[in-house]
Amino acid sequence: MEKVTIAARMREAQVYHEMGLFEESLKLCNELLQQAKSIDPSDVEALLNRAAEARRRLQEMEAEPVGNGSFSTKEIAILQQNLQLETRTEDILESAAALMELGLYPQAGTEYEKAFGKEPENPDILKRYFECLIQWLTPRKVAETLITAIQSSPVANPSKAGLMLVLAESLEAREQKDIALETLKAALALDPGNSRIDAKIRSLTVTTSPGSRYDLLLDKRLITPAQLQRALVISQKSRKSVETVLIEEFQVPKAEIGESLSHFYGCPFKSFDPQVVLPKEISRSLKKSFLLHDSWVPIHWSKNTIDILVDDPKDIRKTDHIKALIKIQNIRLLVGIREDIERYIHLFFDEGTLSGTEDAIDLESLIPDISFDQETEPEEELASLDENASQVVRLVDQILVTAYRQNVSDIHIEPSDVTKKTGVRFRMDGVCQEYLKVPNTMARGILSRIKILANLDISERRLPQDGKIVFKRKGIPPFELRVATIPTAGGWEDAVLRILAKAGAMPLDKMGLNERNFRLLQKIVSQPYGLILVVGPTGSGKTTTLHAALGHINKPGIKIWTAEDPVEITQAGLRQVEVKPRIGLDFARVMRSFLRADPDVIMIGEMRDEETASIGIEASLTGHLVFSTLHTNSAPETVTRLLDMGMNPLNFSDAFLGVLAQRLVRTLCRQCKQPYHPGPEEFEDIVTSYGSEDFAKTGIVYSKDLVFYKPKGCEACSGSGYKGRMGIHELMEGTPEIKRLIKRKAPTEELLERAKAEGMTTLKQDGINKVFQGLTDIREVHRVCIA
Repeated sequence: MEKVTIAARMREAQVYHEMGLFEESLKLCNELLQQAKSIDPSDVEALLNRAAEARRRLQEMEAEPVGNGSFSTKEIAILQQNLQLETRTEDILESAAALMELGLYPQAGTEYEKAFGKEPENPDILKRYFECLIQWLTPRKVAETLITAIQSSPVANPSKAGLMLVLAESLEAREQKDIALETLKAALALDPGNSRIDAKIRSLTVTTSPGSRYDLLLDKRLITPAQLQRALVISQKSRKSVETVLIEEFQVPKAEIGESLSHFYGCPFKSFDPQVVLPKEISRSLKKSFLLHDSWVPIHWSKNTIDILVDDPKDIRKTDHIKALIKIQNIRLLVGIREDIERYIHLFFDEGTLSGTEDAIDLESLIPDISFDQETEPEEELASLDENASQVVRLVDQILVTAYRQNVSDIHIEPSDVTKKTGVRFRMDGVCQEYLKVPNTMARGILSRIKILANLDISERRLPQDGKIVFKRKGIPPFELRVATIPTAGGWEDAVLRILAKAGAMPLDKMGLNERNFRLLQKIVSQPYGLILVVGPTGSGKTTTLHAALGHINKPGIKIWTAEDPVEITQAGLRQVEVKPRIGLDFARVMRSFLRADPDVIMIGEMRDEETASIGIEASLTGHLVFSTLHTNSAPETVTRLLDMGMNPLNFSDAFLGVLAQRLVRTLCRQCKQPYHPGPEEFEDIVTSYGSEDFAKTGIVYSKDLVFYKPKGCEACSGSGYKGRMGIHELMEGTPEIKRLIKRKAPTEELLERAKAEGMTTLKQDGINKVFQGLTDIREVHRVCIA
C-alpha cells in the first residue's frame, strides 16, 4: 500500500472519529492494521490508540440506556453485532501477528494476552502467545508468565493441566527440557491421574540431565541433602558459590565437584590454572565488569574454535550474549566454579594490558572478509591493497599471533600463479600444515607489510633479503622472528618467518638422550679442551643441543664466546656475536677475534668452509673447548667429511672429543595415543630395520604382552595424534681406537662398525628404542632416518 493512500485513509478514520462514527473509524483502523508491514511503527501505534478509543466509545454507547427514541431496538442490535465483530478473537490475533512482524513483541504480547483471556482453553492461542514471548524474554520467564496466565484462567484443573502440557512441549522443542520437566510436574499436580503427562515426565527424565548439578555428589554420598541445604544457606549469606562452600566448609574434593558439574551440564569442567595463556588479544569487545557480572571468560581460541568457561552453560541469556559478542561459529562451552572464573577474568585483564588499548585485536576482524572472485594483475595489486591497508595489517597480525600461540616454528607465505591464491603454511612439530589461503591480490601487501616490520627494502623484489622482526602486541609476550624473502616465478616473492626460541637454554637432561649418550655427553663437554661437533640437517635441533651443552658448563669461572647466524637463543653469561657476511664479518673472522679475547670455550655456529674448520681445530689444540655444527647425515660420516675438506688427520684426531648426530621426531600425544599389539610381520620389519645382530643384544622378544602405540587425534593435538618433538641421537666418542682410525683416514663403514662395537646406537636404533618405550611410532622414525 502506498504511503499517500495510507495517510489518506488514516485521515479518513480520524474524520469518522471526530464525527462520532466510531464503528466506521474502528473498522477502517483494523483494515489498516492488517497492512501493518507497510506502515511506519509510529503510525501503527497511532492506529492502535485510535482503535482502542473507538472501542471504548462504542462500549460506552452500548451501556447508555435507550431513551427519547435515540436508537431503535433494531439499531441497537445492529450496533452490538458490529461491536462484537470488531472485538472478536480473530481480529485480535491478526493485530498481534502484524505487531510481531514489525518486531513490536511487547505490544504483540499484550494482544495475545487479550486473546488468551477471551479463549483460555484454546491451545493454538497459547502456542502463539509462547512464540511471541520467547522472542524477548528468557525461557524461564516465559514459562512463569504463561503458567500464571493458565492458573488464573477460569477453566477447570484438567484443562489447565492440558494447557501446561502444550507449554511443556513448546519448551522441549526449544531444547529447554529442564524447564519443560518443571512445567509438567506442575501440570501433574493439577491433574494427578493424567497418564499422558505422567508418561511425558518419565520420557523427559530419561533424556535430560540430572535434576541437580550436585546429584552425583549426593549419589556418591560425598554430601547429604542436609549438608547441601546448609551449603546453600551459607552461600547466600557469604555471597560465595555453593561449590566453594562445599570445598571450604565440607571438604568435598574439587575434582568430585567438577565431575558432578560436567555430568549435569554435559560439557568439560575446567579448574583455575595460572599457567594457562589466555587469549587476551580478543579483548576489544569485552569489558571486565560485564564478564564478572555474567561469570564467563574466553580461555582458548584457534582459527575456527573458541573455548568459553562459564558457570552455567544452560543459561540461555548468557549463551546468547556470548554468541553476540564472540563472532566465531564454533563456540565450545566449559563449566567452571564462579570464583575460578573470576580469577581467570582478573588474570585476563591483568596489568592493564587490555582495556581500550590500540594494539588489542578485535576477534570479529581476525578472519578478514576475503573474496576470491576477482584477480588483478601483479602491477595493479599494490595499488588495490597496499601494506598499509587495515585488512592486510590485521591479517599479518593474526598470522603471527596464531603461529606464536600454536608453538609454530616456521611460517611460509607462498603466492602461486597456478592456483591464483597465496597459501600460508605453518610448520608444527617439524611438519608443514596449511593454515590459510588468500587471493593473490593480497600477496604484495602482505609481503610489503612483513618487509616493513623487518626493516627491509620494500622496493626490492628481485633479490633475496634477510631481516628480523621484534613483534610486540598487548596481551602476548614479545617475540622475535627471522625473516627471509625469496623471489619466485611469476614475479612473486615467498617469505619464510622463523619464530626464534625464547631466552634460556633447555636443560641437558631434557634433551631425550638415552642413558649412555647422556652420561657420555656430560663427560666430553666437561673436558678442558678439544672439539665437539653436533651434526644433522637444517631444523634438527643442533643449536638447541649446543646451547644445552653450554648451559651445562656455563659457570662464572668460564669465559664463553659464541658466533652465530643469527643469535636465536640467549643465555646470561655468554658473550654472543651475530655474524654479518655482507660486511665481511664471517665465522672465520670472528673466530680469529675470539682467540685474542681470552676464551675458555668457543661455540661456532657452523663450519661452512675449510678456513673456519681449520681455525676451530687450531683453537681446540691450543687449550680451548670448541663446539660447532656441520650438515652431515651421521656421526662417522662427519669425520670423513672434515678429512675430505682437507683437515690434517693428525691434528683432527688429537682435537676430536666426540660427534653427536641427531634428528627430531614427533612424540605421540599423551592424551589420545592408542595402545595396540603389533603383528609378527610388523615386529620382524622393525628387527630388520634395527639390524638382527644388534637387536638380539637388546633382549626384546616378541610376545602377546608387547604393546606399541599409534596416533589417534584429539583436540589437544589438533587432530594430528602428535604433540611436541624429541631428539633421537647417535653419539660417537673420540676413543683411542677411533682416533687411530682417523689418523689413517679409515672409511665411514669402518668407523661405524668400531663405534657400534664401543656401544654406540645409530639414529634409527635410538628411534626404535623410543618406539618400544611408547614415545613415538615407527613411521616417525622412518620419516627422519635414511633407510
